[in-house]
Amino acid sequence: MNSELCILVVDDHEPLLAAVKIIMEEHGYKVLTATDGLKALEVMEHIRPDLIIADVMMPRMDGFALYEAIRARPEWVTIPFIFLTARTEKEDRLKGKELGAEDYITKPFDPQELLVAVESRLRRARAIQEASEARFEQLKQRIASVLSHELRTPLTYVRGYTELALEQIQDIPSSPEGIQDFLRGIKKGADRLNRLVEDLLLIVQIDTGRIAEEFNMMVCLNPALEAVLEATIRQYYGYAAEQGVKLELVTERPLPPVRLCEHLFVNALGRLIDNGIKFSQGKRNRDKRVIVSARQADGWVEITVEDKGVGIPTEELPHLFERFRQIDRERMEQQGVGLGLAIARELVRLHGGDIVVDSVYGQGSRFTIRLPVA
Repeated sequence: MNSELCILVVDDHEPLLAAVKIIMEEHGYKVLTATDGLKALEVMEHIRPDLIIADVMMPRMDGFALYEAIRARPEWVTIPFIFLTARTEKEDRLKGKELGAEDYITKPFDPQELLVAVESRLRRARAIQEASEARFEQLKQRIASVLSHELRTPLTYVRGYTELALEQIQDIPSSPEGIQDFLRGIKKGADRLNRLVEDLLLIVQIDTGRIAEEFNMMVCLNPALEAVLEATIRQYYGYAAEQGVKLELVTERPLPPVRLCEHLFVNALGRLIDNGIKFSQGKRNRDKRVIVSARQADGWVEITVEDKGVGIPTEELPHLFERFRQIDRERMEQQGVGLGLAIARELVRLHGGDIVVDSVYGQGSRFTIRLPVA
């Protein structure tokens, strides 16, 4: 197995460089060598090693500078790095550890100690890689499952009602109600597809930093948070009424000013209100209310969205803000693609705040946005 693994040894002392090369090759490793940091970077442009052993004191580019240059490249950031040097001063050892090197071995060294360090760091790197690949595979499966369902369901509305309309085109002129039913069905599917596309685009903008740039350009002191809350809730009165849910607002007055990028904050709050309405549904739930409240608390403004709906299982709470995470999909099909809470938290964190959740399964949930007082 070692013959598949490549080690890069970097040292300007060529006899020691040759000695380390022999030791590693005797134990089945493929070994590359370089006499300074710049030459090491040239080697790595062609071959990515599985581990690096480097001296600290070298001409042109020393070991610390080499380490920082390697860690600056995303494709190299996970390569284990061992400093091998005659320098024993405490500050040098501390600097190596502070930079994040996996080990620091001083000369003269015991070959067995070096081998143990190499093998342990390679095992650790392999375990991290396997765990990352497993998590990535789980995420791919989750995304594939969610998108498959979330794309097909609204398309069923669009295609189904369109086909019905075409089949019954001769009868439609005498039935305006029928036309409206078809159009409502098509619009429902189109709206759901539009939300999916908008959320996916927003995630991309968050990850690329474009939303942060937009926030920095548009954030300003807002002394009228009550008005923002009232306007946001007003957008959901119609939807809540359709679902048989009563939407209420309770605020302390006056609320202190906060720094807001208003449309991003409204986006985040709206997602929580929308969730509260969705998860208030159910035949057993007689108290179909969503209460939005706001108060000042210890240098923060807290905006809480509380429902008396289905609640969240305790074991799901730590994963609630993960992307493409869905809770109890079988019972709550309408919950969407699983990006809403993740997006809401990212937008709130841009404001220097966060979202916390308190929920009891079967009794309801309370989501609280915390914003620092300006």
